[in-house]
Amino acid sequence: MMSNVFMKSLWDQRKSLIWWGLGFAVLMVVTILFYPSVSDTPELNELLGDETSIIRAFVGDISDMTSPEGYLNSQLYFLMVPLLVLVFAISRGSGAIAGEEESGTLDLLLSNPQSRSKVVVHKFAAMVVAITMLGIVLWLSAVIGAIFVDMDVSFVKLGEVTLSAAFLGATFGALALMLSCATGKRNLSIGVASAIGVATYFLNALVPLVDVLEPLTRLSPFYYYIDADPLTNGLSILNALVLAGLSSSMLIVALITFDRRDLAV
Repeated sequence: MMSNVFMKSLWDQRKSLIWWGLGFAVLMVVTILFYPSVSDTPELNELLGDETSIIRAFVGDISDMTSPEGYLNSQLYFLMVPLLVLVFAISRGSGAIAGEEESGTLDLLLSNPQSRSKVVVHKFAAMVVAITMLGIVLWLSAVIGAIFVDMDVSFVKLGEVTLSAAFLGATFGALALMLSCATGKRNLSIGVASAIGVATYFLNALVPLVDVLEPLTRLSPFYYYIDADPLTNGLSILNALVLAGLSSSMLIVALITFDRRDLAV
């Protein structure tokens, strides 16, 4: 039954999900625990005085690192959180099909009375649920850390920026899944998806330093993740829809290519 493919995909990830969740929780709580010392050091904002400073490629377009939103964006949500979410999503997307194909278990999976398309859809669904579960851990950890240091930040908007990160993760997970379905090679899928992730990150982070090139940032999924500053302004529905549209488009390509390709089983 297809429900078993979905549940088995989640069950197979249970141990890694626990460790990833613990890692995320430690990262969030420990980083937030340092906030009181930073909030009392306004001199740090001098580092952000130059709008063309290369440091903005790693902390984002912020002007006040001592504010709760500025601190969390610069230390977590601009680089660390999306980076780790992408690593997790790309590893899951690339392994969903190509991993089983290379290990020789895909033929057993497809020997059941179910179409290739259904297998891909449920593998994708399991990946999205896993990303969502990590997102919940991220949000809860941020809330706990904020309560512990009495940080004046909206818990709702913490959830919204985390949701935006989940949309970004699903986009790159879908990219890895598409490459996995098209090539049947896990390492190739990881390499290409990771290279695109790094390139589009720097496209969003560095191009704004050159005014004439700034419109190019809209080619980067990272722009739709963080440009509207969801931690301060709330989730941009339009940006979320763009990321969802990218994920859906790549899922459709994955379905088509996997259905037509001769499998190495």
